[in-house]
Amino acid sequence: MSASEYPVAILAGGLATRLKPITESVPKLLVEVAGEPFFSHQIRLLKNAGLTRIVLCVGYLGDRIVEQYGNGSRWGVQIEYSFDGPKLLGTAGALIRALPLLGDAFYVLYGDSYLPIDYGAVGRSFAASGKQGLMTVFENREKYDSSNVLYRDGAIVAYDKKVKVPGMRHIDYGLGVFKPSAFDGFPKDEVVDLADVQRALLARGQLAAFEAMTRFYEIGSLDGLRELDRLLRKT
Repeated sequence: MSASEYPVAILAGGLATRLKPITESVPKLLVEVAGEPFFSHQIRLLKNAGLTRIVLCVGYLGDRIVEQYGNGSRWGVQIEYSFDGPKLLGTAGALIRALPLLGDAFYVLYGDSYLPIDYGAVGRSFAASGKQGLMTVFENREKYDSSNVLYRDGAIVAYDKKVKVPGMRHIDYGLGVFKPSAFDGFPKDEVVDLADVQRALLARGQLAAFEAMTRFYEIGSLDGLRELDRLLRKT
């Protein structure tokens, strides 16, 4: 399978508490940005990159997304859905549940991230690495969020969202690529965080890296929502 054929898993099952009161009745993917739901902007970005297979990992208010986007045919993409079930499973738990839909390799994108990056180059880099996972990183230098990656000579040396390591100037950009084997050993239908999977891969020498040169945007906060709204209204 070539990188252009990888499906994209979008993690969209969280409660989006930082966007309340907006998200008390609207799931994050349907929050309006520049006059249309955020998910429409994500679809356009992925479609322009040649990525047309999307698996939405949904939970909170997920039925609202299904009602609006269905199988994606109106947008020229194929959308499938994986529901967390009676409890939220966390970012990796949701992916583990969705693995039967994701094939031999797949991109992972957060449901609040708008990432203007060369997706094809990321996928090709992953395929060439021969590793089980890849993390995109960006030299953030604390500008947009707290830096959490020590990146040196094209490789991730350390990654931790909670414990700072001297020299951390990069941040997890929000786009990953994985093989299903990256999740071996983690429980099904339990809460698992993707950061734990990534750290386990790093410890085994199985986490490749790709450095993004363009900043990320996100709607995980009201400030981020307003910033992306301004950007997209200009384009």
